[in-house]
Amino acid sequence: MDWQQVTALAIVAATAGWMVWSGLRRRTPGRAGLGGCPGCGQGGERPRERVIFHARRGERPEIRIRPR
Repeated sequence: MDWQQVTALAIVAATAGWMVWSGLRRRTPGRAGLGGCPGCGQGGERPRERVIFHARRGERPEIRIRPR
C-alpha cells in the first residue's frame, strides 16, 4: 500500500471512530429539561404575530409578518 491508501484508510477509520463515539456518549438534556426539545414551547402563550414565507419561481421571496 502506498501513502495515499494509508492516508485514506486513516481518515475513514477516524471518521468511523468519531461516529461510534458520538453515538455511544451520554447526551445531556437541553434547557427545556427531560420532557421536551429546547426549541419547543411548553404550553406558554401564543405568539403575537404570524410569519408567512412566500416564494415563487422567478420572483423574489417575501417574508410577511402579520399580527394575530
